[in-house]
Amino acid sequence: MMTVYGIPQCSTVKKARAWLDEQRVDYAFHDYKKKGVPEALLDEWIDRFGWDVVINRRGTSWRALPEAVRSSMDAAGARAAALANPSLIKRPILVAGDTTLIGFDPEQWQEVGA
Repeated sequence: MMTVYGIPQCSTVKKARAWLDEQRVDYAFHDYKKKGVPEALLDEWIDRFGWDVVINRRGTSWRALPEAVRSSMDAAGARAAALANPSLIKRPILVAGDTTLIGFDPEQWQEVGA
């Protein structure tokens, strides 16, 4: 079973979910706003990809952080910030078995069977 992690109002998450529906792929959706961020997965994502890949530094949530926090960000700070504000995490994240993809790329998603 595939799981898509994100926030339902995010336009990229909407595109990804619509694409999955068009492909008739069964998946579960994990809404950060309702269910929070799974800490163990967040740790795995940061360890595997690096905090700078997991954290969306282009969004308004990032810009809303104080400059001192942004300029001193590291893995521990990113973890704490993402747990406090899941909107900081790049979206969507697809987990399919041992494969994790950050962001929506239809070609990549197709390769993992999405």
